Order: sequence, then C-alpha cells, then structure tokens
Amino acid sequence: MFDCKGVNMENCVINNSENHWGVKFDVIGPWSEIKLEIIKKYAKAYSTILIRQGLYHTYIDAFAGAGVNISRATRKFVLGSPLNALNVEPHFRHHYFIDLDSLKANTLRKIVGNRADVTIEEGDCNVFLQKKVFPNVRYEDYRRALCLLDPYGLHLNWDVIRAAGAMQSIEIFLNFPMMDMNRNALWRNPEGVDQAQLERLNAFWGDGSWRDDIYRTNGNLFGWSEKVEGANVAISKAFRRRLKTVAGFKYVPEPLPMRNKSGGILYYLFFASHKPVAQRIVKDIFGKYRNEGTS
Repeated sequence: MFDCKGVNMENCVINNSENHWGVKFDVIGPWSEIKLEIIKKYAKAYSTILIRQGLYHTYIDAFAGAGVNISRATRKFVLGSPLNALNVEPHFRHHYFIDLDSLKANTLRKIVGNRADVTIEEGDCNVFLQKKVFPNVRYEDYRRALCLLDPYGLHLNWDVIRAAGAMQSIEIFLNFPMMDMNRNALWRNPEGVDQAQLERLNAFWGDGSWRDDIYRTNGNLFGWSEKVEGANVAISKAFRRRLKTVAGFKYVPEPLPMRNKSGGILYYLFFASHKPVAQRIVKDIFGKYRNEGTS
C-alpha cells in the first residue's frame, strides 16, 4: 500500500500493477514515455506564452486514466499526463480530466485531492467535452485551451475534433491509433471487415472518405479493392489534410510516428493549432524525437 500524495512516485518500483484502491495502472512502453515527455515540454511553453498574453488558459485531458502509469522497462511509476500538467510552471488556470473508467477516475481524485483548479469527470468524453468543457474556453471570452486527445483506440468521435477546430481557441495533441485501425478495419481485403469495426473508424474519421486513400480498384483484373502500398503514410497524410480542410486547424505539422521494436507504427502523434508559433515549437520538439527513441 502507498499514499500517492506527496510521494515522488517516479522513484518507486513495484511488482504488480494494482494499488490498494484496486485500480490496474496502465503499463506503458518507451513510445508512450516519449509522448508524455513531448506533451510536458510543449505544455510548459504553451503556459508560459499564455500567461504573458494575460489569457485564461486551461488544460484538458479527455482520456486521463488514473494519473499514474508503470514503465514496462523499469517497472517504476511514471507520472501520467494529468499529474504532469498539474506540475507545469507557470500553472494552468484550470484542468479538466475525463475518463470513462470509474476506478481510474476515482483513483485520480484521490491522488489529486480537493483542488479548486481541477475538475475530474467520469464519463464519455465525446459527450462531456462538447457539452461542459468546450463552452468554458470560448475564444470571445479570452480563454484558450490545450487539449490532449489520447484514446486507447478508435474511441473518439470526429465531432469532437471538428468542434475543437471550429472554436479557434483550442490546440490539440491527438493519438491517431494506427495499430487499432490496421488490426480491426484497414485489412488488405476490405470485404472481410466486420461492419461494427467500419462504423468505429467512420465515427473517428467523420465519414467513409478514408477508403479513397487506402484502397484502389485498378490494380487487378477483376476490379477488387486492394490496400495500397504505404497505406499507413497515405492515411496519415489524408488525416492531416482533413484536420486542416475539414476541422479548420490552420497549422498541422507532420505527425510523429511511434513505432514498436519491429519498426511497425503503433500510432501517429498529431498536433493541430491556429497559431504559427505553436507549430514552430512543436516541430522543434518533434524533430528531437523523430529519429530517436521511437523504436
């Protein structure tokens, strides 16, 4: 048993993934640790700029988890994005942490404690963000937000992404779940894919237009749909265009691919903003990791 409050959990080593509240912490690989480091670095730069501008700025984590992860390599605790955000200096004015899992949400509440600058919500972020969070960060109210959309798979609806872009006050980091897509929907032979999986991808993408970038019918004698070579790159480029042309984000740098030990792409880390300075900062951060630690 341990008490999270006041403990430097990054220096603790454990033998299992459960604490005395019964929650199972996520075990993360090196690519996830890199992602956390990237977001932490940008959050500090973002908060510094917004403080100087005198704007009320908010941190939003739509898939917050329990606030603590376990390193697969070291078995040590790794602070999750919510706790990293709370440690950013200068501080964000408010933090919204959301998770569908009640055990994780309750564990995060115990770790964070009673703070006026934190709202922790158990529920579906696809509903909660648009109804209760985004209305509090409107551009015309001189409010801004950095929003982390880090789903475990295809559990995010395009409506959320498009709403964030339309508001002009929100910047996003987005986990583009390439592995989930390839495993469940983007098969070489699309005829065998379960309809429920296609609907999940359509909800994430916003429609079925992704098929035009992934499949071709002119590569064989019978006109069958076949997956194009380099499909991962093709769909990431298409989604980048979509963030600009459909969601309305003005600046979307090339995403950072996160790979497993075999070189396969697990996911792409996207960033989208309306500010050129934001793109410059993220491109610089991405550049430091693009060829280092992603495998």
